[in-house]
Order: sequence, then structure tokens, then C-alpha cells
Amino acid sequence: MWLGYFEEFPDYLTQGETLEELRENLRDLFKDLTSGEIPGVRRVAELHVG
Repeated sequence: MWLGYFEEFPDYLTQGETLEELRENLRDLFKDLTSGEIPGVRRVAELHVG
């Protein structure tokens, strides 16, 4: 079993029985998280102040 998440979206995990299935699930998860369909998505980012 493989687990994966995006550093940018640490609250959302996905899994797959194979590495390829995990990759597919990560693609689907990223699409869902960036589409605006899920309200209140917490996103982590760095702020550089110059």
C-alpha cells in the first residue's frame, strides 16, 4: 500500500495499492483540490518579503 499527499495541501491524503494507482489518485486529488469544488481547502505556501 502506498500513501501520498501534496506538501501544498497537507490535510488531504490519498492511497493506492500500486505506485501507478497512487499516481492516478494523486492526479485526481490535485484536480479536485484546485478546481474550487471543495470549499475551504487549506493550502500552505511560503511568503517571501523583500
